[in-house]
This record gives sequence, structure tokens and C-alpha cells, in this order.
Amino acid sequence: MTAATCLLILTDGDRVLLGRKLRGFGTGYLVAPGGHVEPGETHEEAAVRETWEETGLVASDLEPAGRVRFRFVDKATWDMDVALFRSSTWSGEPTASDELAPQWHPIDDLPLDRMWADAPHWLPTVLAGASVDLTITYAADARTILTVE
Repeated sequence: MTAATCLLILTDGDRVLLGRKLRGFGTGYLVAPGGHVEPGETHEEAAVRETWEETGLVASDLEPAGRVRFRFVDKATWDMDVALFRSSTWSGEPTASDELAPQWHPIDDLPLDRMWADAPHWLPTVLAGASVDLTITYAADARTILTVE
């Protein structure tokens, strides 16, 4: 099964909002706000809702930034088709939720060592204003990347 999910990359010029995942899929990793698309929602609507639920920020003026399909060799239930968005327009202040502890990080010093191994393959490109269209396959350990296509 492949879950439809979304991520929103919020920037304020020289910083990006990432958060330490506190529970659920990816606990412990730094991730962008996002999550599952609910029935009847567009990917963009889900990105706005998930960002608000996880950070307390209300994002607007979302720009599509591509797609990444994640495949897990031994964990097909983890497979995801992720729509990416970017925005530099929001209201509110980042606030921790029970799922995410948001924090601003310098774009020129990304904490890639605390993120999923796929982040270097797409995040810098999206932060530079370009779009991506990738399929990333993880090995059986769910940490090592086998292919990036």
C-alpha cells in the first residue's frame, strides 16, 4: 500500500522550519511538517492542515515543489507518495505539538545527520527553488538507500 502524504517546506529567507518527530513514523528524526492526506482533501489542503496541527503555523501561498516516492524493501506498508510544497508565507509562531518539536535551522547548515538518509537527495534542491521528481528505495534496514531514481 502506498500512502498519500505531503510535506511543507517553510522558509524565512535563510532558515527552514524542521521539527524533531516525537511519535509515530520517523520518531527521533528531524522532518518537515506534513502527514497523511485525509479523504476529500487535496495535497495542498493537507499540507496546510498538518502544518497547523504540528506547528501552530497557518501557511499560505503554497508553491508545488515536486514529488518523492519512498519505497521500503521489507516494509511495503511504509511506502509513501509525498507531494512537496514550499512557502515563505505564514502566520503565528512555531509551537510544539505532541507529534513535532519545530525549530528553525540555517539553510546553509542543514542538520542532515539528524534527518532521514534521503534528505540530501531532495531538500537542498527544493530549498534552492527547484522541483524534484524522485523515487527513493530503502534497504531492508529502512535506513540505507538502495536507489535514487
